[in-house]
Amino acid sequence: MNTDENIILLTDSYKPSHWRQYPDKTTGIYGFLESRGGVFPEILFFGLQYFLKKYLSGSVVSKENIIEARELLGEHFGNSSIFNEAGWTRILEHHGGRLPVRIKAVPEGTVVPNSNVLLTMESTDPGLAWLPNYLDPLLTELWYPCTAATQSRAMKDIILEYLEETGDTGLIDFKLHDFGFRGSTSPESAGIGGAAHLVNFKGSDNLTAIRMLRRLYSEPMAGFSIPAAEHSTITSWGKQHEVDAFRNMLEQFPEGLAAVVSDSYDIFHACRTLWGKELREKVLGRNGTLVVRPDSGDPATVVVEVLNILGEAFGTEMNAKGYKVLDPHVRVIQGDGIDLHSLPLILSHMKRHGWSADNVAFGSGGGLLQKMNRDTNRFAFKCSAAEIDGAWKDDIMKDPVTDPGKRSKAGRMKLIQENGTLRTVCESAPGEDRLVTVFENGRLLQDWSLAEIRDRANDKNE
Repeated sequence: MNTDENIILLTDSYKPSHWRQYPDKTTGIYGFLESRGGVFPEILFFGLQYFLKKYLSGSVVSKENIIEARELLGEHFGNSSIFNEAGWTRILEHHGGRLPVRIKAVPEGTVVPNSNVLLTMESTDPGLAWLPNYLDPLLTELWYPCTAATQSRAMKDIILEYLEETGDTGLIDFKLHDFGFRGSTSPESAGIGGAAHLVNFKGSDNLTAIRMLRRLYSEPMAGFSIPAAEHSTITSWGKQHEVDAFRNMLEQFPEGLAAVVSDSYDIFHACRTLWGKELREKVLGRNGTLVVRPDSGDPATVVVEVLNILGEAFGTEMNAKGYKVLDPHVRVIQGDGIDLHSLPLILSHMKRHGWSADNVAFGSGGGLLQKMNRDTNRFAFKCSAAEIDGAWKDDIMKDPVTDPGKRSKAGRMKLIQENGTLRTVCESAPGEDRLVTVFENGRLLQDWSLAEIRDRANDKNE
């Protein structure tokens, strides 16, 4: 638990009043999280373990938390009776500050079709039935790592399609690089989104994601990077000495991969004259690969023109699928304007001009980690069952006449695999439940490693 946080205040303002709104003799509230549909037809489930470890595990309610919440909420509402001080004190005194809830979830890395249960939560203390829905705003934030992982996976599928048609699918792990730290809303969001990307790929410049996966997902090194220039390290030499800046990169990094941004002034001149003539022999004599980076202009047009120029300068080979591949000393990375929509435009343009997808890697920042929101796949947490006066009511749901798409599921449920497809059914229906108890009474019961999650995501539940 982050000691700077107060779990009582990690919720929406209206939640603290809900303990007074449920029917008398309510001893249980059961809720679930789902993606109701949207841009992606299925969701790659990832990120719950982060929230459980950082915010919910262990003794997370203290006397100081209760005092702070009482004072803040009293002023916030202008009414000190809104805050359920007795309920939170019960958690502190009867449960040692541990949250008496049970959370079941699909194992991380599982790919689940839309409109299916991803997670359920219920109270284990009949005196604290209100607690699951009090916590739901925090866990609904799972929309972000799930959507980021799903978007990264969709981009992976696009690249794989073109590698299958024009090149080598074995190169996929490093074809999409995370450039998203600076475009994120905070270091925490960069870490969460970047970690989600690394379920699918192994290339990243996002150190917060690497560190998060090391600490919370048992992965010593989730992603890899290479030395790379930025505009400041090129333009500081001056326009007349751009070739010297390029030469310095080759000399400073004489082996392995090194990426050099080359559009500071004229990308085509840089490729044709500086790389292709003045530094050509130095590039070909190097024990490694120069990765040329264009960073402006129309991506599809620029990438193909850069490939054409480098192909003339360094030569190409025709692969077994009939597409051109640059000399292995030279490759290209396109890191500007890369998102779900530009990727197929670039790759299809390359294909039309006879270029293999092997030649190019991509870097994506905002297009990878920021072009999404909770409504991208319509994530929602809803109550679906309640225990009142000793009996469970399994017909709890919303069904607004103004929006049938917001009709929610009713009852206690499980997720089964039927004819190769995951499907939500009532808890009493036949079939093995794919939901696993991951958290109970303040204790983490499952601790997935990134390696396990990657294997599960690659299996696609087969």
